[in-house]
This record gives sequence, C-alpha cells and structure tokens, in this order.
Amino acid sequence: MRRSASKKTVQSNSTTASITFSATDLFRSASSKASSKEMERIDNLFYSYANRSSGIIDPEGIETLCSDMEVDHTDVRILMLAWKMRAEKQGYFTLEEWRRGLKSLRADTVNKLKKVLLELEKEVKRPTNFMDFYTYAFRYCLTEEKQKSIDIESICQLLDLVLGSHFRAQVDYFIEYLKIQSDYKVINMDQWMGFYRFCNEISFPDFSNYDPELAWPLILDNFVEWMRAKRT
Repeated sequence: MRRSASKKTVQSNSTTASITFSATDLFRSASSKASSKEMERIDNLFYSYANRSSGIIDPEGIETLCSDMEVDHTDVRILMLAWKMRAEKQGYFTLEEWRRGLKSLRADTVNKLKKVLLELEKEVKRPTNFMDFYTYAFRYCLTEEKQKSIDIESICQLLDLVLGSHFRAQVDYFIEYLKIQSDYKVINMDQWMGFYRFCNEISFPDFSNYDPELAWPLILDNFVEWMRAKRT
C-alpha cells in the first residue's frame, strides 16, 4: 500500500510539473509573439518614413515624422530621441537605431511616440542621464569624419537648445561672449564639457569661487574676465 501511495505522489507531482511547464511555455510563446508583432509594427513605421533608395530615414523623413508628431524639427526632444536611439549620423536614423530607440520607449505608432516624448524629456533631465546626453549632443553634431570641433555659430545654437533651460543666464552671456570674441573660431569637446562643469560649480554672476589657476579651459578664463569688465 505504501508503494502505491508513493507512486501516486510521484505521478501527481509529475502532472503538476507538466502543467506548470506547459503554462510557462504558453506564456513565453505569447510574450514572444507579442514582441514579434511589436517589432513588426516598429519596422513598418520605420519604412513609412525611410527613403526607399537608401533604406534609412533621412532629413526629409525626419521632418515628415516631426510634422506627424506636431513637433518642430529643431525641438530639443528630437535630439533626445536621437540620443535614445544612439543615432550616429546627424539627420539620419538607421533601422537598427530606430528599433533600439522605439523598443526601449515601447512606442510602435506615431501617437505612442508623440506621447512618450514628455517622459523621454524627464528621463534625459535626470542628473545621471543629462551629462551623457550633453556629451552625446556635441558628438552628434560632428558631421565630418575625424572632425573634433564645432564652429561658433553652431555651438551657440546647440548651447541654447541643450543647456538653455537649465542655466539660462550663463548660456545667454556665454553666447554673447562667443559672438563678439575673435580668438576662437571653433569649440572642442574639452571646452564644451568645461562650460557644463562651470555652470554647475561656479557662483554666477559674481564668480566668487572661480580660480583661474585650476584646470579650466582658457576660453572660460577669458569669459570670466570679460564678464567682470562688463560689470564694472
């Protein structure tokens, strides 16, 4: 009798395990199908904006996308979208980049993409993400191979777009300085990152804790001198 009970227990456990595995398999299968369908919709959305001959979304396609989302193509959120995709070339999205960004955002339609832009903006503004975004913005604007610096006019536009809402006064004065000075025709990454650190660390507009002996880019020494002279 004991052996019979033991066999029944083993059979019962086996049946339960079989049901459990079956349910897990069904869940995985359903999840896989849903993910596959989502990716299919993401791909279809990509090809609705992609250039037929090149197979990528070009500047014209991005403008059409922005129009459909009712967002200006110069809106900082489009740059944030490029950051989310890790897009390498300014004004162009590849299928791989598009998949990476939209899958992460869980957006497979224009309406969903439009709705998640606000959440994306919040994500970028977190301190842990913003420096990465700020660094990316500079690199994204390096349009030529082996290019390491950006012209002053473009830098002024980029500063206003990326940093203007965070440090309005500093950005406005620095842009004013960049436009009137004649020593620098371009800005490199070290100077770009130096200004971000400057905005975060230096008391403005009195510059009471600014020490030119520390490792600040020379352009910031000149900017501080210009600001102090301007205030006297």
